[in-house]
Amino acid sequence: MTELLVGTKKGLFILRGDRGGGFEIATRAFAGEPVEFAMRDPRTGRYFAGAGSPFFGPKLWWADDPDGEWTQATGVQLPEGGDDALQRIWVIVPGERDGLLYAGGDPAVLFESDDNGESWRLNEGIWQHPTRGDWQPGGGGLCLHTIVPWPGDPSRLSIGISAVGVMNTDDGGATWRHSNRGIVLKYMPEDAGEVEHQHCVHGFRRSTARPERLFMQFHDGIYRSDDGGETWLDAYGAGIPSDFGFPIAVDPDDPDSAFLIPLTGAEDRVTPGGRPAVYETRDAGATWVARREGLPAEHAYLTVLREAFDSTGAGADLGLYFGATSGDVFGSKDAAATWFTVATRLPPVYSVRVG
Repeated sequence: MTELLVGTKKGLFILRGDRGGGFEIATRAFAGEPVEFAMRDPRTGRYFAGAGSPFFGPKLWWADDPDGEWTQATGVQLPEGGDDALQRIWVIVPGERDGLLYAGGDPAVLFESDDNGESWRLNEGIWQHPTRGDWQPGGGGLCLHTIVPWPGDPSRLSIGISAVGVMNTDDGGATWRHSNRGIVLKYMPEDAGEVEHQHCVHGFRRSTARPERLFMQFHDGIYRSDDGGETWLDAYGAGIPSDFGFPIAVDPDDPDSAFLIPLTGAEDRVTPGGRPAVYETRDAGATWVARREGLPAEHAYLTVLREAFDSTGAGADLGLYFGATSGDVFGSKDAAATWFTVATRLPPVYSVRVG
C-alpha cells in the first residue's frame, strides 16, 4: 500500500492505493484552506501540514491520526516588533537526529524542532545573516523552499532560497555561507560582475549514495555539484527541451541520476508543446531522455510546482509521483519508464509527498 499526501489550493488530500494504480481518497483535511505542503515523518509516522489562511496567516499543524484532531505547533512565528510577517510555510523536512525537523518559509525563514514537531524555534543564523539586508525575493516571494540534510550528519545542511541561492552550514545552523559559485545568472546584465546572492534557485536534491553529489533546477539552468553544494557545474545536457522548471527528484542508489519536469520558460510556465514528460539522466546530466509513456499525449499544458514531485524506493523499483495545477496526479512504479493516472479533478496541486 502506497500513501500520497497531496497539498492543494482547497485542502489536504491523502490518497492510498497500490503503487501500480487504483488510488482512492482516504482522507481530506483543512477543507477550503490552501495547504502549501504536507508530509509524514517516516521515523514516527506523524503527519505535518503547512496550511494558510487569509485571516489568520500560515500555521503548522501535526497529527498522529490524520482522520482525527490536528494540533497547531507552537513557536512558528517571527520575532515581535519587526516589520516582517510570516507569509507561508513552504517545506517541512526530517533532520538527521531523533526528534529533529526543519521547516522553511517566507520571508526566508528557517524553523527547527527537537520534539518531533510539537514546538519550534527560529534559526537565528539565517534570520540574522549579515547579508540579509541585500536579499531580494523571487516571483513567489522571499521563500526558503529547499532543505537538504547530509545523511547521518546533523551538523551539515544545505538550503535554497529564492532569489538568494544555496546556503550551507557545517555547524548545525549557527553560521551559514553562500554557495553559488559556477551558477550563471542569465537574467542579470552582462556587466553585473560576480554576484554573491540574487540566485533564483528553484530546487535541488542530494544523492544519499554519494552525498557530495547534488542536482539543481535553476530559474534558467540545470546544475550539478560534486563537492556538497559548494560549487556548481552545468548539467543542461542534450535531449532536454528547456532549462526552466521547478521540481526535481533523484534515484538514491544512483548518484548519476536525476529526474526533471521542464516547463517552456519563465513567461510560459507549461509543459513544452502540451506534451508532459519527465526527463531522466543517468550520466550526471550529459544527456536527458523523455519518459512520457502513459502521460497525456497532446494538448496537456500542465504546470508542475516546486514541491509537487516526489519519489520512493530506488533502482528499477523507484516510484515517482507528481501533481499539476490542473488537479491531476500521475505516478510511475518503474523509475519513469511508464506512467499511470493516480487522481483527476482535485483542486490545483501545490505539493506531493509519499507518506
